Amino acid sequence: MPHNLPIRIAPSILSADFANFGAECRAIEDQGADWVHVDVMDGHFVPNLTFGPAMCAALRPHVRGVMDVHLMIAPVDPWIEAFAAAGADVITAHLEAGPHIHRTLQAIRGTGKKAGLAINPGTGIEPVAHLLDMVDLICVMTVNPGFGGQSFIHSQIDKVRRLRAMLGDRPVHLEIDGGVTVRTAPLVAAAGADVLVAGSAVFSGGSVDRPEVYGDNIRALRQAAAAATSQVA
Repeated sequence: MPHNLPIRIAPSILSADFANFGAECRAIEDQGADWVHVDVMDGHFVPNLTFGPAMCAALRPHVRGVMDVHLMIAPVDPWIEAFAAAGADVITAHLEAGPHIHRTLQAIRGTGKKAGLAINPGTGIEPVAHLLDMVDLICVMTVNPGFGGQSFIHSQIDKVRRLRAMLGDRPVHLEIDGGVTVRTAPLVAAAGADVLVAGSAVFSGGSVDRPEVYGDNIRALRQAAAAATSQVA
């Protein structure tokens, strides 16, 4: 089902230079990034440990646009207010991270932030049907969460297509996280995705001293995705 939402590219800073995050955020936005995606991992819900609220607060002055914070943590509810206070614009929690996801989404919206719902590759879309009016974004994991650089799981394309049909005319973003490249971006865009999280596909070959490479990579992703959506339309 085609949609009329513009394609947004959301580079994941998990693939950026950890010693230079502020400059990296400024560089990708200067080169055309729409959102800055922050992958928060706790070493418990996923087998990796990354950032906390203090890092998000430190990044916030360097991000002019949308800070898209993806919480791969459990339990998630005790941390919502901290990440909201740190400056997140979108806070995404996993359906699998706790038994009361409706309450979690309520809590996110209660902070005044946009609420995102993420689902893992092995999770079906049936539970999402009961949450559609609570979300501003649905994030489909096209890799198993925890590490960057994994291969795209192609079985998730049909999930994206079914979710877009389920959403109907709701103004809800459909985000893809994992294995996004110029080859996979057209596949998920044609299926109905409008926000593409990309790590190595954006940062590979570039640096804050060579930010034009980021720009080339972002434009290539956007063009590949946009071409696919125009063909569907």
